[in-house]
Amino acid sequence: MAEIMKKWILVILILSMTNGSDAQEGIRFVYKQVDTVVLQMEVLFPDGYNETDTLPAIVFFHGGSWKHGSPAQFENHARYFAKRGMVCFLPEYRVLETHGTTPMEALMDAKSAIRYIRSHADEYHINPEKIVGSGGSAGGHLAAASALTENFVEAGDDLSVSCKPNALVLFNPVIDTSQEGAGIYDPVSSEKYLAFSPLHNIRPGAPPTILFFGTKDKFIPVETARKYQAEIQKVGSRCDLLLYEGQPHGFFNFKNPEYYKKTVLEADRFLISIDFLSGEPLPTID
Repeated sequence: MAEIMKKWILVILILSMTNGSDAQEGIRFVYKQVDTVVLQMEVLFPDGYNETDTLPAIVFFHGGSWKHGSPAQFENHARYFAKRGMVCFLPEYRVLETHGTTPMEALMDAKSAIRYIRSHADEYHINPEKIVGSGGSAGGHLAAASALTENFVEAGDDLSVSCKPNALVLFNPVIDTSQEGAGIYDPVSSEKYLAFSPLHNIRPGAPPTILFFGTKDKFIPVETARKYQAEIQKVGSRCDLLLYEGQPHGFFNFKNPEYYKKTVLEADRFLISIDFLSGEPLPTID
């Protein structure tokens, strides 16, 4: 009964979006509960959204070293891509400072979020074969690891529904969790990092990917990004690497308008090139 009520509420909210409502007003809902932990997700719809549409979707995972952070980091990115005709999702996930959890639980939540979106594709009128995984730093790791790793699955998840994004837009992601790469805090033991590390789990079928890095990123060496690109290309997949001279970790955030705009436009062009979007990027970016 609770699930039926949730669906009816969702239908009513979606219908309200089709009647002149602003695309920038998001809807929040619970997508997962683990014991007493309730995780929410916000969704933003395009202007003119209606129940006959079948649209691409993008899910943004915030950064914060799996310790802290907020989905609000990518609100402006979501507003932009909603204007471009995508259904945009901003999920919470478990983090150390709030929930006392490790990056492993964060990855479980990311996979659950993508499964939720794909399993509700009909309700949101999205194309389940055009779901983009995106995020920054630790959030970029979660998007990439959802696409590439096989372990770290929440008990009770419906494994018949894929957690793998169909494309990746990654902002200085943590792509190598070994000590030779970014290295991460103690709860990720040396025995587990290989299974957790996107770089060490690249295989044929890896989704088309774009990576954004600053050349002065003190956490993730440029050589790691180049190695990741080469490994993706070795298995026959596309990986575009864009480097921004002199920029540090987190240079793409909205608080840095110049590089926020540059990276958003390049992400848009990438999605056009793989037929997830059409037309031209917006002439102005907020």
